[in-house]
Amino acid sequence: MNYLDIFDSAKVWIKYVHFLNKKYYQDDFLEIGAGIGSFTDKYKRNIKNIFLTEIDKNNLNILKKKYQNDTNVTILESEVAKISQKFNTICHFNVLEHVKEDKEEIINCLNKINKDGYLIILAPAHNELYGNLDRAVGHYRRYKKSFFKDLNLSDGKIVELKYMDCMGYILYYMNKLIYKNETYPSSLKIFIWDKIFTPITILLDFLTAYRFGKNVLCVIKKIEHN
Repeated sequence: MNYLDIFDSAKVWIKYVHFLNKKYYQDDFLEIGAGIGSFTDKYKRNIKNIFLTEIDKNNLNILKKKYQNDTNVTILESEVAKISQKFNTICHFNVLEHVKEDKEEIINCLNKINKDGYLIILAPAHNELYGNLDRAVGHYRRYKKSFFKDLNLSDGKIVELKYMDCMGYILYYMNKLIYKNETYPSSLKIFIWDKIFTPITILLDFLTAYRFGKNVLCVIKKIEHN
């Protein structure tokens, strides 16, 4: 069982991310780095014309088999910069940290979004949390909100920027200190985080106005100047 299989069991967390972002979902929807479809399953019933990209061959085969009978889902074997069409929403969940040229990736995504469409980015936050798990899954870095504020995009406006999972930050940091040599979390740890602590963090995130957490969410609206 790989990390994506373990993460796929975090249904409460996936539902939480979906709940916060569903107001930005529109038809002609692209999900970059769809993995094994963990997030895709939450929105595919309500959106027409869903497109998925994935560069890992094993994950790509899983996606093709999983959605072979879904007429509204198309698998694209291409990087976003090489895709010719445009979309109303691009979803970029847990992908930016894997991209070496992250700013260029954001610009490439915005170039593929129609006017008044949205780029939704979810990424791991705070470099003090960076550890063996990040290295094991190929993370170049973690992020702070200041990274997104300093982008100075000419054709994009940040409409939402906040941290998520305040309890997850504490648990992640404690796990890093105690289990220094651990790479992948166990299925039991994911179960405890998801089923016990995520319901608590949903409430605490709201009460603390999303000022603190192990993930950062940034939503950028595509604008065009006359």
